[in-house]
Amino acid sequence: MSSQTTPVKHRVYNEFVMESSRWDNFKSRPDDIIIATPAKCGTTWTQMICALLIFQKTEFDKRLTECSPWVDVLTTSAEDVLNQLEQQTHRRFIKTHTPLDGLNYNAQSKYICVGRDPRDAFLSLKNHVENMRPEALETLQKHATGEWHPPQPPVEDQCEWFRRWISSSFSEQPGHNFHTDVLYYVNSFWQFKDLPNILMVHYSDLKADLAGEMKRIAEFLEIEVADALWPELVAAATFENMKGKADRLAPQVGDGIWKDPNQFFNKGASGQWRDILGTEELALYHQVMSEKLEPELATWLEKGRLASS
Repeated sequence: MSSQTTPVKHRVYNEFVMESSRWDNFKSRPDDIIIATPAKCGTTWTQMICALLIFQKTEFDKRLTECSPWVDVLTTSAEDVLNQLEQQTHRRFIKTHTPLDGLNYNAQSKYICVGRDPRDAFLSLKNHVENMRPEALETLQKHATGEWHPPQPPVEDQCEWFRRWISSSFSEQPGHNFHTDVLYYVNSFWQFKDLPNILMVHYSDLKADLAGEMKRIAEFLEIEVADALWPELVAAATFENMKGKADRLAPQVGDGIWKDPNQFFNKGASGQWRDILGTEELALYHQVMSEKLEPELATWLEKGRLASS
């Protein structure tokens, strides 16, 4: 637990895909839900779960990304996305890739932070980067208000890319992408996990017990669901169902970001890193995890709540 009793904003994040300052003019409501995750750790999955719980139906009037806007992203102007949120009359559930120390914490809001085994997140990130259209960078640069730099091109050798990626965790170097820094991001919330309005959810737990985790999230959000409706909602939140509706559920699907929206929902699998990462990569990974994270968080990040207990 942090020595601070409540989170305090003390950082600004300007990255090629997002700017945390876009939250500065955000007008909160008492029942807002903030879905806060590092990239490729279950963001869209959690948005879908929240949508199902809030609307209590499996088909929505708008695309998921319109029901649950991503405030930080530079695919549109900050004014447009904040106006979109102001016009919403349902309980709002809002996406962010900004770490907690870059947000104006609100004790009345509910925060759901989602983590994933960093090795799995990395492999999913590779597919994510390769699926982005080069033209999308022009859109991101257009809406940037600060100094903008394009992302570093992917390293061809996947193991070398992983070594660079995991070694840069908690980096202070200019251009470091904190929205893909799983260790730093989750740690920013973990320090305050005992606050009653912060819930830690793990990707592996969603895979192992989707119904149980959905009910846990519903209890946290104080949403009641009729027993007869649960099977239908849980079925709608499965990876297979979501992959089949990528044109409605993929993030920023109307902004021309993806080469193939269906590819956004790639495999949703865990443990594929075992076929790719070698002894050197895994030794480095364990070293960084040990140096940067407290043991309880390192265990949770690898295994989730259910396996850890």
